[in-house]
Amino acid sequence: MDEDSARVGYDEVPRVELTPAAAGLLRRLHEAHGPLMFHQSGGCCDGSAPMCYPEGEFRTGGSDVLLAELDVAGVEAPVTFWMSRSQYEVWAHTRLIVDVVEGRGSGFSLEAPEGVRFLIRSRVVGPE
Repeated sequence: MDEDSARVGYDEVPRVELTPAAAGLLRRLHEAHGPLMFHQSGGCCDGSAPMCYPEGEFRTGGSDVLLAELDVAGVEAPVTFWMSRSQYEVWAHTRLIVDVVEGRGSGFSLEAPEGVRFLIRSRVVGPE
């Protein structure tokens, strides 16, 4: 897969934003785990929540879309945000806002031991 095909909608309207709470949690997670990435699959259970992993730990491929490289103050490397292509087709006209709420999410996502979980809030944007 070439990089352009993975970056559907990447250079248009920013598709992903972070709340201040999400940015703060990413700074703490980066201190503990190094470079980070998100993947959102749209699968069952917690699969519809953004999952945070050490960069490269979740393998992406042709069925994934790179939506953003998020700049977080205090984190030297951008945090990439990937979504499964099938999920992207459903959410293509939304802006994703990554937030944090109290409660346990998936045990696979790095924030699970913190007693909080990432979640997506969304806002409809115009067609591309």
